Amino acid sequence: MQKSSEYPQKEKTKVIILAGFLGAGKTTLLQRILSWETDLSGTVVIVNEFGAVGIDGSLLADAGSEVVELTSGCVCCSLQVDLNLTLKKIRQQFSPSRIIIEATGVADPRAIVDVFQDAELQEHMAVDKIITVLDADFWEVRECLGTLFFSQLRDADLILLNKIDTVDHDRVPLILKELHETAPDSQVIPTIQCRVDPESLWTVGRRKDIGLKPDRFFQIVTSAPGHDRRPGHSGATGPGSVGTTREAVAEEKSHYVAFSFSNSTPLDENCFKRFAEKLPWELFRMKGPVRFHDRTVLVNYVGGKFGWADWSGAEETRLAFVGWKVDGQETIGKLRNCIGPS
Repeated sequence: MQKSSEYPQKEKTKVIILAGFLGAGKTTLLQRILSWETDLSGTVVIVNEFGAVGIDGSLLADAGSEVVELTSGCVCCSLQVDLNLTLKKIRQQFSPSRIIIEATGVADPRAIVDVFQDAELQEHMAVDKIITVLDADFWEVRECLGTLFFSQLRDADLILLNKIDTVDHDRVPLILKELHETAPDSQVIPTIQCRVDPESLWTVGRRKDIGLKPDRFFQIVTSAPGHDRRPGHSGATGPGSVGTTREAVAEEKSHYVAFSFSNSTPLDENCFKRFAEKLPWELFRMKGPVRFHDRTVLVNYVGGKFGWADWSGAEETRLAFVGWKVDGQETIGKLRNCIGPS
């Protein structure tokens, strides 16, 4: 008779909660998720009043997803029982690997998370992340929106500061700074029409699981099974010899900036940490291997939070950056100062 340990337990269904006030862009985000070239088979989407939200049914069909409509109203405290029963039926009927819940604008994420305290659901499902979409216009009147507004922000693992094209461009950096002060444990990405790259969304995890701290820079060096170890790279070390630096900066009309830095000479680790701690809030994405004198690590920075992982690829620094109205040349210049002896 085989030991029970030889039979691997089925992984729990990952639950993603989309929160945010009415009109912030939750449905737009859901539409984008469903349109990505990502395998969404095994995904069930729970929405409110499906016919009214304008989700394109062809997107769901193409993604191989199922949709469950909560026609009785909203996903909130008064409907916790309905949601509980719906989730149990979904598990029995579909056995999904992922569930996306688009909550109503007046839903408190905590109330939804509490549903998963049910013993049966807890055994088979786990909240993977809470994503809150924030209309940038709402920030100016935030004190008038009540405790629910702040709860949606502070409970979020990822905040999309959406519709930044509707506010004065010079206000965005200040809003980002204030937002990070209000929700220091959340990752924040400024967006227009909820445009966010899939990796930034999928890789964000629950704070209690990945050990996020209020400070912006935390150090975790662990293996990352299944992680893409060669972002945007074929695996070759490139044409440069030791000491070669490759840089590129490109700016879009929307004020989003993408640039890169590559160098095969080791960076001073303390210098790099100081550089990373002082990154502006407007720079919301940095990813790639960083070569120090004694090791090379994979750095993944999203919306103000860092993750570090082991790296077994080419021993060189190869970083890609994305920001909003960030001076790429200035950022690269500061990073270049870290090249050299420890």
